[in-house]
Amino acid sequence: MHANILNIFDRTIREGRLDLNNGRISAISYLGKEVPSLPYVLPGFVDAHVHIESSMLTPSQFARLAVVHGTVATVSDPHEIGNVLGIAGVQYMIEDGNRTPFKFCFGAPSCVPATTFETAGATIGPSDVRKLLAMKEIGYLAEVMNYPGVLNGDPDMTAKIALARAFNKPIDGHAPGLRGDSACRYAEAGISTDHECFTYEEAREKIDYGMNILIREGSAAKNFDALIPLLAEFPKKIMFCSDDKHPDSLVDGHINSLVKRALNLGYDLFDVLQAACLNPVLHYRLPVGLLREGDPADFIVVDNLSDFNITKTYLNGEPVAESGHSLLPDLRSEHVNNFNCLPKSTTDFVCSAPSETISLRIIEVLDGQLITNSIEEEIHAQNGAIESDVERDILKIAVVNRYEEANPAVAFIRNFGLKSGAIASSVGHDSHNIIAVGCDDVSLCKAVNAVIEAKGGISAVGLGQTHTLALPIAGLMTDSDGYDVADAYTQLDQFVKQKLKTTLTSPFMSLSFMALLVIPSLKLSDKGLFDGEKFSLVSLTGGS
Repeated sequence: MHANILNIFDRTIREGRLDLNNGRISAISYLGKEVPSLPYVLPGFVDAHVHIESSMLTPSQFARLAVVHGTVATVSDPHEIGNVLGIAGVQYMIEDGNRTPFKFCFGAPSCVPATTFETAGATIGPSDVRKLLAMKEIGYLAEVMNYPGVLNGDPDMTAKIALARAFNKPIDGHAPGLRGDSACRYAEAGISTDHECFTYEEAREKIDYGMNILIREGSAAKNFDALIPLLAEFPKKIMFCSDDKHPDSLVDGHINSLVKRALNLGYDLFDVLQAACLNPVLHYRLPVGLLREGDPADFIVVDNLSDFNITKTYLNGEPVAESGHSLLPDLRSEHVNNFNCLPKSTTDFVCSAPSETISLRIIEVLDGQLITNSIEEEIHAQNGAIESDVERDILKIAVVNRYEEANPAVAFIRNFGLKSGAIASSVGHDSHNIIAVGCDDVSLCKAVNAVIEAKGGISAVGLGQTHTLALPIAGLMTDSDGYDVADAYTQLDQFVKQKLKTTLTSPFMSLSFMALLVIPSLKLSDKGLFDGEKFSLVSLTGGS
């Protein structure tokens, strides 16, 4: 292959020729200076932290879409399916991923369940982590969300970290807002990364403590603008990641979008490529080629360094995407699940009022962030019950245990902006119970029951209509063609925005994080309202 070859290690661009043999680069011959009329060859992009399940696609379907954007590998935390199916779910992801040449590096989930304040479908204990870390497909200990457990010497958490160190595998972090001595002790425990920083100051401090910072830009959490200045200061300590990417977003772009944004802002080309291509491969010791002789022939071809349009993607010397079209096969996968709840009735979502006027503790959503605020508002009971107040944008939120029969947990939320109807999803991080937000109990119940009937999925109800996208694999994923899934999701998303009038950029992604207890401040599990700063369940009414 005759092209301009980018060498990230010596930061050069030269005309040259790549010779490939048996899936590897057998020789690189440099012929002279850069020739602008030639295409450019460089290492492929790596998503340094992603939950494949959040794309709603199986690994083999995710790969089909990702390679079009020049992604050749992901560092993938399978704790979503781990919370549903345990270690068998992790093995499912590995086996499905192995059906494609795409290079998935899966982690051993460290926090399943994430907390003791919710009901998950499985537990992954230290003995399970030991089994996973012994597997060649498991490259690291996945995000350690239980940072209080790390700081307080929790035996379970301590044992898992010790196992990762014994297997000499990196340990990923997850500690939003952790600062000062606590952040220092967290890093000293062996935690090597954090993708949850939402301010420059927090990330800068964690770099000082020895951690690598992942700049995240996903479908819900977007921290690129706040953190990108770090790239110029610490190019060897920065990586790019999406964390959670819905199918419509994945069709539009992946790590390539962050590369283009950084270049358009004037950041150095080789600093950007170090974060997008080089740092994740070196940190996680991925079996991904970096355009050196003897490396696997994993690389991409772009038309020029201004537009940065990806014309071809190669894995192991074979083209897997060309001119915006995936060359990977459209594969069907086995359907596995854990879904045991029965349909609900409208009365299950009634919230009894202790008095006529109530000071209500309310979750406040922040668009583009996983963190929430905890606010209090006075609300008046109606016929002895607390109802959604659409005019004030105080809506009812419910979490329904999908693993066993139990009464729904009910609370209230602001900033969803729905004017009618309800939405529901069995993608509810991290335990993946059914989570729903609605303007009235009837709509709320219908949306939840649509998900139950499908044995997993996302739904929207309103204006006399019910729309459902089924997710029959663990209630998280489908093996349908990824582009068809993206189209179906887009239609559902548009219905919620245009007809039900939500004000959120990504309503289903934001919904999925309203049960994520390890992200402050206020969230809802199937067991009740949870204060992420106190790390305890709290009452629905304020001041108690």
